[in-house]
Amino acid sequence: MVTTLHGTDITLVGKDKSFAPVVEFSINKSDGVTAVSESLRQQTYDTFNLTREIEVIYNFIDFSRFRKSNKDHFKKAIAPKGERILIHVSNFRKVKRINDVVQVFYRVNQQMPSKLLFIGDGPERRAAEDLCRELDIIDDVRFLGKQDAIEELMAVADVFIMPSESESFGLAALEAMACEVPVISTNAGGLPEVNIHGETGFLSNVGDVEDMARHAIFILSDDEVLARFRENALAQAKRFDIQEILPKYEAYYESILKATVY
Repeated sequence: MVTTLHGTDITLVGKDKSFAPVVEFSINKSDGVTAVSESLRQQTYDTFNLTREIEVIYNFIDFSRFRKSNKDHFKKAIAPKGERILIHVSNFRKVKRINDVVQVFYRVNQQMPSKLLFIGDGPERRAAEDLCRELDIIDDVRFLGKQDAIEELMAVADVFIMPSESESFGLAALEAMACEVPVISTNAGGLPEVNIHGETGFLSNVGDVEDMARHAIFILSDDEVLARFRENALAQAKRFDIQEILPKYEAYYESILKATVY
C-alpha cells in the first residue's frame, strides 16, 4: 500500500486530535509514502511521529488538456475594450483568502482597465460579492461558479491570483502556468516550489495585498514584460508534465514492490 499526501489530509484533518492518531497510524503502516511537495513533506514530519520515509513526487499537469488556445471571441466578450483579465480558481474556503483577491483586483483596476473572473464556489463567495459591491467594482467582476472547462477560461487570462494562506502545492497555479498565465501568489507552503519569484510571477507574504497588486500592475503594464512572464510560466510548467512525473511514480511503486516482503 502506497499513501500519497496531498495537503488537507495533513494541514486540516491531520491536526484534528480525533483524526491525528488514525492518520499517523495509516502513514506508518503504509509500504511507501509520497508527498506532492518538499514543504508538505516537512510539515508532515513536524506534525506526526513517523517511522516511514516520505518521497517527494510533484503533482503533474496534462498538457493535452491544459494549454493556451485561441479563445479571442470569448476574450472579447469578457473584455470588449481590451481590458486586462485577472482570474482566480478555488473552492472559496477561508484558507483561500478570497477577499484578498478582490482587494488586489481593486488596486489593479484603479490603475488600468481590467476585469476579474472568479471560478468556483464555496462559503466565502457571498462575502466576496458584498466586498465587490462596497468597492464599486462589481461591474468589472464575473462570478462564473463551478466550471468543467477551466482551461478555456485560463486561455483568456493575463494573470492568475492565488493569495492562499496555505497551499501544499498549488495545482491551480500550475494549471494557469501551463496555459501561459503568470501567477501572483503568496509564499505559503509549496507555492515557491511552483511559482518562481520574478520569473513566472511573484511571491508575497500572506495578506500583503499591496505587494501583490504592485507586482500584478508591473506585469500587466507592459506587453513585452507580460510576454516574457508568459514564456517563463510555460517553461516552468513543462517541468511538471505528466510525461515527466508519471515515470517517477511508476519507478517508486516498483521499488516498493521489490522491497516488500509478504
